[in-house]
Amino acid sequence: MEFKKTKMFIRKDDQVVVLSGRSKASQGKVLRVDSKNNRVLVEGLNMVKRHTKPSQTSPQGGIVEKEAWINYSNVSLLDPKTKKPVRASKLTRNQKGELQAKA
Repeated sequence: MEFKKTKMFIRKDDQVVVLSGRSKASQGKVLRVDSKNNRVLVEGLNMVKRHTKPSQTSPQGGIVEKEAWINYSNVSLLDPKTKKPVRASKLTRNQKGELQAKA
């Protein structure tokens, strides 16, 4: 399914909060961003169980829990100082790429 590519203000290592879904109101760090499909992977959130067959990399096989992708519209950036969700337009990035509130 093709999505319209939009500019994503969320980057890897940003702190985000989930706005809707099974992991609602949970906070975490962004592990990966997929701008082509408008999705983000957040550490420890939206966990799913995958049933894996035994292979050379995992000879035991079994049930593995891992993070699943979340649509970027369902997450919001956290203000580093107040630790509250804010719109991306209210934040800027400094020279090092760290988020800070607009003056």
